[in-house]
Amino acid sequence: MLKINKELEVKLSVFKKDKRAYFSFFILTFLFLITLPAELICNVRPLLIVLEGKPYFPIIYTYSEKDFGGLLPSEPDYKSTRFLNILKGVPDNFTPMVGNSGSFDIQLDDFEDEDGENDATFSITLDDFEESDEYIDSTVESSSKNYVSPRDPWILWPPVRYDYVYIPTESKTGNVVLAAPYRTRALNGEGFIESSWTDGHYLGTDDRGRDVLARLLYGFRISMIFGASLAITGTLIGCLIGGTQGFFGGGVDLVGQRLTEIWGSIPRLYILIILSSFLVPSAILLFLILNLTAWMGIAAYIRAEFLKIRNFEFVKAAKGLGVSNFTIMRRHILPNALTPVVTFFPFEVTAGILALVSLDYLNLGVPSPAPSIGELLAQGKNNLQALWILLPTFVSLTLTITLLTFIGEGIRNAFDPKKTL
Repeated sequence: MLKINKELEVKLSVFKKDKRAYFSFFILTFLFLITLPAELICNVRPLLIVLEGKPYFPIIYTYSEKDFGGLLPSEPDYKSTRFLNILKGVPDNFTPMVGNSGSFDIQLDDFEDEDGENDATFSITLDDFEESDEYIDSTVESSSKNYVSPRDPWILWPPVRYDYVYIPTESKTGNVVLAAPYRTRALNGEGFIESSWTDGHYLGTDDRGRDVLARLLYGFRISMIFGASLAITGTLIGCLIGGTQGFFGGGVDLVGQRLTEIWGSIPRLYILIILSSFLVPSAILLFLILNLTAWMGIAAYIRAEFLKIRNFEFVKAAKGLGVSNFTIMRRHILPNALTPVVTFFPFEVTAGILALVSLDYLNLGVPSPAPSIGELLAQGKNNLQALWILLPTFVSLTLTITLLTFIGEGIRNAFDPKKTL
């Protein structure tokens, strides 16, 4: 069983009493856990195919069309009618052959010769063609190989049969791009276009025909992971730099502060634009660039805590016992300086998410076709009539930031000495 000290137990008790922060934490955790197995919720590949008693797992393994009795060595389009016919045993290109009668006659009644006579006839016997029988036999044999006996496959699909990148080639409603999740009037004013629910698009499609729900689900997961990762790495770097400045002080602190001020004056957006001009944009590149300045805020607080705690008696006692500086910083000072780290962590996550969304909105972030909240917001701005793109994206982003803010306020109150006395 996990043991916690009395002081931390008191702080957790204060956090639980803040119902707004407490329930916000569970709601955000629940939403994030739902998006972790996004491939099991939104995917263009079936979860399971049982064919003639043999299970196939397309969501885990990559199969070729030949594995299911088809002709092509490439991965099949699992949603296509052609693939479903292959599973059911419908022949791919089987052509029934007509038996050979041995000869045929052609009557040229419609053609006249120079004398006006039209009774010329001629006869061709297939025996004159030595390879005719062999050709027919080989064609029948080749076509028969593509024919399999009728089968009854069983397919388990995810709730949403689209991923964030799949663009369907056909639609039951006749509308693939910007398909609304409700019934709309046709552009020509004649008739109506059925809801995109008919095709399984529960939040409609974007300006390229991709499923909005799938892109929103995957984009939320990427935003949360990106924001949390950026907050973690920024906190670690900030603790290292700020702790070093605060512990040693003097010239180390003075030089470190001047370098920090110079580095902080360089705008991240300009750095990103310059690097993107000659480097291939990617999530890793964006993550590294944002980490160049993500540590500066927490480093200032850690520096102040170390400057204060380094003069305490237990630190002086550890130095007198010959304990190394690194051990003193790690085991004696840092645990007592974590209050600003824990307090500001949710806000650091919020800052990371907003940074990613802002850069994606400006088309400077994760390159397409990667799912992105910012890219969906940009699509909503460019297609104001497509409310099914803008509203769900705006609501999800606002809800995420609001929940993180409530959690951060709850943690800040829990670590406030005035609230825990």
